[in-house]
Amino acid sequence: MWSNRAQTRTDSLEPGTSGRYPERMIDQIPSNYPCAKLKLDQFFLQWLSEHQDLVSSLVDDIQAGRPIHAPSQPVGPSPLSPSTSHMIFSSTPPLSPSKTRSPGTPLSPARRSASNLGGSGPKRGPLVSIPQFYFPPAPPAPSAAATGLLPPGAPLAPAHRDFLTRLDPHFETCGGPGGMPQKAFVKMMQEVCELPSMVAYALFKRLSGCEAGEEEGGAVPREALLKFWTGRGLVGAPAAKRAFECLRPDGRDYLLFSDLWPLMECVLRYHPGLEFLADTAEFQRKYAETVIHRIFYTLNKCGSGRLTFREFRGGELMDALYALDRENDINKILKFFSYEHFYVIYCKFWELDQDHDFLLDKNDLAHYSNCALSYVIVDRIFEEAPRKFKAGTPPGKMCYEDFVWFILSEEDKTTDTALTYWFRCVDLDGDGVIRPREMLHFYEEQLRRLEGWNQEVVQFEDLLCQLHDMLAPAVEGQFTLRDLKRQKPHSGLFFSALFSLHKFVSFENRDPFAQRAEAAEFAGMSDWDKFAKIEYFRLASEDDPGDQGGGGMDAEEGL
Repeated sequence: MWSNRAQTRTDSLEPGTSGRYPERMIDQIPSNYPCAKLKLDQFFLQWLSEHQDLVSSLVDDIQAGRPIHAPSQPVGPSPLSPSTSHMIFSSTPPLSPSKTRSPGTPLSPARRSASNLGGSGPKRGPLVSIPQFYFPPAPPAPSAAATGLLPPGAPLAPAHRDFLTRLDPHFETCGGPGGMPQKAFVKMMQEVCELPSMVAYALFKRLSGCEAGEEEGGAVPREALLKFWTGRGLVGAPAAKRAFECLRPDGRDYLLFSDLWPLMECVLRYHPGLEFLADTAEFQRKYAETVIHRIFYTLNKCGSGRLTFREFRGGELMDALYALDRENDINKILKFFSYEHFYVIYCKFWELDQDHDFLLDKNDLAHYSNCALSYVIVDRIFEEAPRKFKAGTPPGKMCYEDFVWFILSEEDKTTDTALTYWFRCVDLDGDGVIRPREMLHFYEEQLRRLEGWNQEVVQFEDLLCQLHDMLAPAVEGQFTLRDLKRQKPHSGLFFSALFSLHKFVSFENRDPFAQRAEAAEFAGMSDWDKFAKIEYFRLASEDDPGDQGGGGMDAEEGL
């Protein structure tokens, strides 16, 4: 089609004029490229048809020596740029610039922008100033990482200058020849560095090198603090980063269980809500151990035992540490540090540990909550399906750490860690999907127990339909961990229906009015907080009124 149109166009031209130029160019193309000739014909017809006569006549006038009379307006829209069209069609050349800028002195960004905006282009409104939204951490000062001191005359970043401006007055007023004493150091770190006091106590012990019980006579030199603070890039760092680095040992970028012991020693020694434990070292040790287990349970969701900064800052530990400074009643700090929560966990473990060897077997765990759990799920726990037991634990035994993970998961099935814990138990083939056949494996024992308790039996088919409607999995008949996490308020029932008899019966026989009253009484509390509060009052009522700290046993008997 295009070749026929090109032939018609060239045939209409007079020989020796405009037609000879496209023909001459096309004839130079080798004959073995017919497609190229067709494409050139297309280009000539599409882009040069309107200007071909004009260009050809101008060339003929130049060759004949006749004066050139360019039209005042182009025949049609030209594809040339404005500057090029001006040079071709204007009768006078463009004016030279009045001042030439030296090539060695480029314009600044501001002047360059003004120059561009002031040209022949369209006028724009004033640029909108966008407020700064990213505040990168200040880099360490020169040589500070190596020496801890800024060399004389070294340039100071604004963040470092501000840090020293606020730090030095404290050392001048409260510091002694050996450095800053403990109380003044903790107050300074709270005001200048915004550290929680318990982290500041732990940092003082680390930098002073004092042994336990000798901190009040120690001191931290200014050089030691600057070396640590600038060497780890903490000037201008977020509060969570500062606290994490104060606890992190050298050579590792994560925290282990033992790295939180200095923090817990400071909590036990300096928080007024734990003064009553001063004479019971064994209970102090168990309290600290329980708190650390709860921290790792909540923050280290993968269960690796290595708490990274990303996990540290993403949890609620910093809020709890600041709450220790504001609240003298330790039991009002429900996250991690509540003594009542520790009391409930420890007493539950003590009740199950009949031989008091601090190890539980299958039979011991099966008696939890008046035999509420099915034997099938107990077997899965001791098969270490949800998580590996602590290293060094005898085979077929569960230690206190593993029990903490169990009870937190059992009493609050709405957390990510608990859902993962029980999902691994029920997912028998480990393919990441819970199917009806796996659910039936656990529910068969539940059916027999319902019949033995003379409870109304819920057939598996009916239960499956109810759970499916409640959780609405992405794929019908297949429940994934993502499906359960998407419906957290109802996911706990999914597992309770399969192996936790008391919770399942309680749900089936629930009273709406009692539920409403309970919701009002425990407003804002998690399932674990509600359980711990109810259980603590039950345990306390069983104790002697004059002995509120031992759970029916003194420190030596319990530990």
